[in-house]
Amino acid sequence: MASKDHWERVYSIKAPDQVSWFRPHLETSLALIDRSAGGTSAAVIDVGGGASTLVDDLLERRYCNLTVLDVSAVALEISRCRLGARADSVHWVEADITLADLSPQAYDVWHDRAVFHFLTQSEQRETYFSRLVAALKAGGQAIIGTFGPEGPSKCSGLDVVRYDAPDLQAEFGERFRLRESCTEVHETPFGTTQQFLYCRFQLATHAL
Repeated sequence: MASKDHWERVYSIKAPDQVSWFRPHLETSLALIDRSAGGTSAAVIDVGGGASTLVDDLLERRYCNLTVLDVSAVALEISRCRLGARADSVHWVEADITLADLSPQAYDVWHDRAVFHFLTQSEQRETYFSRLVAALKAGGQAIIGTFGPEGPSKCSGLDVVRYDAPDLQAEFGERFRLRESCTEVHETPFGTTQQFLYCRFQLATHAL
């Protein structure tokens, strides 16, 4: 995965709506979160959510226990400025998810759109999983969005790993049950398209 400097540079030189992954509203993510959360008091973390408008839409839906984590301080500041006073109701975390120190069993829902596919090394994925399993409540749900089999092989100049649902289930292992999956064709701000895969997993309620 790219260094923090890479992402700080990306968000410093490009407007939030001029990166390939931008979407005004993450409709698929919102629907999956609504199906996972069980109510607006659920603790939701958006991993890599920096400048995304997902937090805006969750606040509009009256979710009241939101965390946004991103490696880029610039991206987080973009969202804080956009939200204004509403930003005070969100917990902001500047961290690399493979190094983040998250509270144990803190979250009902873990959302990640377009972070996991940058983890091209098995060691990176292992540290990601360790933080996911530790931070998610038993029975909690993880929504993972990656490039699908027909998606790009690179993003922001970086290599990515493309997945189909069985591949991603194999990565997550038997501790997670795949509840549903779908693909989506994302239209970039430049008129090109990218295939995304979304999977909704549930963490086992007891150790296996």
